[in-house]
Amino acid sequence: MFSGIVEEAARISGVTASEGNVRLTVRCSFASELKIDQSVAHNGVCLTVVEIRPDSTYDVVAIQETLDRSNLGLLKPGDAVNLERSMMLNGRLDGHIVQGHVDTTAVCDDIEHVDGSTYFRFRYDIPDEMRRKGYMTVEKGSVTVNGVSLTVCDSERDSFRVAIIPYTLEHTNFRDIKVGSVVNIEFDILGKYLAALRDA
Repeated sequence: MFSGIVEEAARISGVTASEGNVRLTVRCSFASELKIDQSVAHNGVCLTVVEIRPDSTYDVVAIQETLDRSNLGLLKPGDAVNLERSMMLNGRLDGHIVQGHVDTTAVCDDIEHVDGSTYFRFRYDIPDEMRRKGYMTVEKGSVTVNGVSLTVCDSERDSFRVAIIPYTLEHTNFRDIKVGSVVNIEFDILGKYLAALRDA
């Protein structure tokens, strides 16, 4: 489980395709602190560390289903990826409950600079059946975008906006997002549970 508080926007140093899977090599400042089999969120996707090297890099593998649901298959060497290690049970939940299970991707279709913040609008396509199961945003609710815990504003049927403060813009890969960029979305797990209870 994660909180959506990004520890580092690290760089992809290698991408290797193999039998439908993709092996990502990531260079980050805490690579030496990791352990084999440890869970790390990459742009909000929980992946397992499979190799650690002394040059501050490590490897994870994304399977085809993960590639189909996320933007990880679009990554190339040099791209920034948001990283978060799993939560410690004795820590504060500074963001919100994030599973690391990306629900879908969305496309940025508008960026607006307002009073020191940057507003990003994302548009996504979710079937009505999934929407009834809680795969949607609500005004002032939580959403995870590329692994970043954010508050929803201007929630619509197929889009929402988030306001990014300068610190988040500087320390995550939001700084690289442009109109047309594809991002990972995880909707709030509490909303999914509430929808399931309603239909029970």
